[in-house]
This record gives sequence, structure tokens and C-alpha cells, in this order.
Amino acid sequence: MVTTIKDSAGFLMSRLRQIGIFVALLVIVGFFQVLTAGALLQPENVSNIIVQNSYILLLAIGMVMVIIAGHIDLSVGSVAAFVGAMSGVMIQSWDFPWWLALLASLLVGALVGAWQGFWIAYVGIPAFIVTLAGMLIFRGLTQITLGNQRITGFPEPYRALGGGFLFPGLFPPETNIFDWTTIGLGLLAAAALAMQQFKTRTSRRRMGLDQEPSAWFAVKLAFGVVMILGMTYLLGSSRGGTPIVLVVLAVLIVAYSLVMTRSVFGRHVYARGGNLHAAELSGVKVKKVDFFLFVNMGVLAALAGLVFTGRLNSAGPGAGNLFELDAIAAAFIGGAAVTGGIGTVVGAITGGLIMGVLNNGMSLMGVGTDYQQFIKGMVLLLAVAFDVFNKRRVTGSPRFRSPGRAGKDKPKPPSAEPLQDEDRSLATVDTQRSQP
Repeated sequence: MVTTIKDSAGFLMSRLRQIGIFVALLVIVGFFQVLTAGALLQPENVSNIIVQNSYILLLAIGMVMVIIAGHIDLSVGSVAAFVGAMSGVMIQSWDFPWWLALLASLLVGALVGAWQGFWIAYVGIPAFIVTLAGMLIFRGLTQITLGNQRITGFPEPYRALGGGFLFPGLFPPETNIFDWTTIGLGLLAAAALAMQQFKTRTSRRRMGLDQEPSAWFAVKLAFGVVMILGMTYLLGSSRGGTPIVLVVLAVLIVAYSLVMTRSVFGRHVYARGGNLHAAELSGVKVKKVDFFLFVNMGVLAALAGLVFTGRLNSAGPGAGNLFELDAIAAAFIGGAAVTGGIGTVVGAITGGLIMGVLNNGMSLMGVGTDYQQFIKGMVLLLAVAFDVFNKRRVTGSPRFRSPGRAGKDKPKPPSAEPLQDEDRSLATVDTQRSQP
């Protein structure tokens, strides 16, 4: 029993980075649930949190991939605004059908990403400089495209992407009946999570890989299933049901998680960010990886711009302001390492939800925007500090060792053992080279 507890404790400490972010989310939700007298987890408010932060979560998926590779993208807010403006021009001035405008807008985002990826991957300009220039370029193009005027009046299907619901009005509010579409989707999601976890554990056991403790596996699985069912209950009892953008997010989270964990491209992204020189020596085509990372970021920024424009039913020259900072904060709060090579899509989504809950909870409490900015900045700083501390704890950096161990960590003198044959031959070669 004692051994099992020690093993579980040791495993939890080794997973502190991954576990801490989920614990933080639960603590923040519980904190604001108490302070807002239960208003935070009202069904309508939960739906609002998802819809209001959907475009940040979309950007966070691409941003965490960019950060894992050791880059940064400061242009995503301007790109989102530019694509939203282009979609408005396509619909209002060029008479594009709404579906064609959506597809063309995603293509515009891909071209923007290819433009920036070319300068980063093949010319060799740092991503910080290229995307900083892109932030200015596409903000200017947004204002030129719109003529510093707003475009409003988008078709209903277009607006549904940002603020619509699956099968709205199927069960009127006065009937007090759950949205069974939402309930069904939630049950399927919970079952899929359980099957995937058991399949992964069985596969690891078959290959003889290290297994996480059974108690922790059960707790982790139960936590995930309860979270999904709880969200299902709240959304199913709301007036709208399941937001369309939540379905889009769920599909992208699953798809990109598989890409980053099960595909060659995902492994190359981690290798490129973990050790660039080693990745090059291993045959990773880092230029190609960088190029497609920014093409992907451009497409996700375009999708975020469409979602934002559809929710507001308006494309304006000031849209997307500071989106890039929120996406970067979500990635770092979610556990991405500043130096690259570490991070997950699920972690970035969790970080984005923490930012969204903070915004919503403080708004419900009537906290001013000045204090909101201060608090969010402190949360970001503490999250990165936790990441740095955890990394030094794992690597045993002397900066965090106690003063009493200072004298015990002195380097040992060279061993006086006789040289082996291989060492003696190398020493002989060095002596011969040193002679004139």
C-alpha cells in the first residue's frame, strides 16, 4: 500500500506540468462560481463563454504549434481582421454566395500564411520580425479594403458559424425539455474518450512501455468523462443547445491532437522546436515544416476571423485587436515552453478557457477593464514562472537547491583508475600529435 502511494505520488510529480493546468482551471471556475453566487455556471453563461472565446481558442490551436516549433506569430489578429474584411467585400460587393465567400476567405488565409512562411522558412528572417511586419501590413490592408468603414448585414448561414446553434428551436424554452441533440453528442464524446483511453493503455501494455498507475488512470478517465457530461448537461439545458462553433472546435481539437501525437509532421514539429541542429542532422526538412506551420496558422486565423465577423455580423477596421496576445497567452498558460519543443493542443485550449473564465467571471463581478488587464497579466506571468520552475526542478538546476547542499555538489576529482585499452590508445594519439 505504501509503495503504491509512493509510486502514484512520484508519477503525479512527474506530470506536474500537465496536471497543474487542469487543477488551475477547476480552482478558477470554483472561485468565480462562489463569488458570482452561481451565475458563472448558469447554462446560458456557459454557452456565452464558449461562443465569446471561440476565435481565441481557434487561434490557440495554431499558435501552440508555432510556439512548439520555436517561433511566434504576432500577425494573427490582423490576418483575422483582413480575412473578415475580404469576406464582407466578397458578399456585399462581389455578390459571392456565402459558402463560396467562406471557402475563398480560407484560401486567402492560406496565401497569407504562405507569404509569411516563405520569408521565415526560405529567406531565413526570424518569425518575430516577419509577423511583426505582417501585423502592420495586414492591419493596413484591412483599413484599405474597408475604406475605414464597417460592412454589416451578412447572410444568416454565415452568421451561424459564429453565433448559431445546432437545430435551434427544436425544443422551445417553455417546454423545459433538454436538447437531446446535445445530450446525444455529449454521450458519444464521453464514450469515445473512454474507448480511446483504454485502447491507448492496452497498446502501451502490449508494446511493453511504461504504464501510468491504475489509480491515476481511473481518476483521469473519470475526470474527463465527468467534465464532458457536466458540459453536456449545461449546454443541453440552455435555450440554444450546442453552438455550431463548439462542434467545429471539437473536430479541430481531435484532428490536431492526432496530427501532433500520431503523425510524422507532428513529430517533426516537436523535433524542430526541441533541438533544431539535431532535427536537421536527423533528416527533418525544417524549412518545409516551418512553411506549412505558417500556412496552417494562416488558415486558422482566417477561420477565427470568419467566426468573429459572423458573431458580430460586422467587419470593421478595428477587428482582431490584441487577438494575437490572447492566443499567445493561452498557449503559454496551457503549458507550452518558451524555448519550444513542449506543448499540447489540449493544453492550449485549457489555457484559452482559463482566460475566458477570467474575463467572464470578472465581468459578472463588475471588475473594471483596467483591473482585468492587470490580473490577466499576472496570471500569464505566474504560468510562465511555474513552467520555468518545473523545468529546473526536473533538471536539478542548482539555482533551486537548498544552501545546505552547496558543499555536497562539488565536482569530484578525476578517477585514479588505470586507463582502459581504448583510452590508452587515444592518449597515445594525442601525445604524438602534440610533439613537434
